[in-house]
Amino acid sequence: MKDLFHRFARGCAELVGAPWAFAGALFLVVVWILTGRYFGYSDTWQLVINTGTTIITFLIVFLLQNSQNHDSRAIHLKLDELIHSVKTARNKMIDLEDMSDDELNRLHAEFEKFGERLRKKDA
Repeated sequence: MKDLFHRFARGCAELVGAPWAFAGALFLVVVWILTGRYFGYSDTWQLVINTGTTIITFLIVFLLQNSQNHDSRAIHLKLDELIHSVKTARNKMIDLEDMSDDELNRLHAEFEKFGERLRKKDA
């Protein structure tokens, strides 16, 4: 079930990320606007676009989040493999995603200092 949902989510992410999907959504909005005069710009006319976009957005958020979680996990594993394979790399870097924000901030500050030293050295 999980695999089936992931394949479905990945396919949907590809579809909604395509230029033609944006063009289709834009077309629907233009048609909706143009039909406003015919329906007298009624509350029902407005409710159609509000309800439709809310439902679509609500569902797509879950699909995109699933796809993003999968991609993020794959990237972490690839980076972990690279860190593991480099002898001079610090292996504690492998599980950075499990560190607290304070620990990440300290590590970030360490790398900023390292970057500054490199820029001074190259200048």
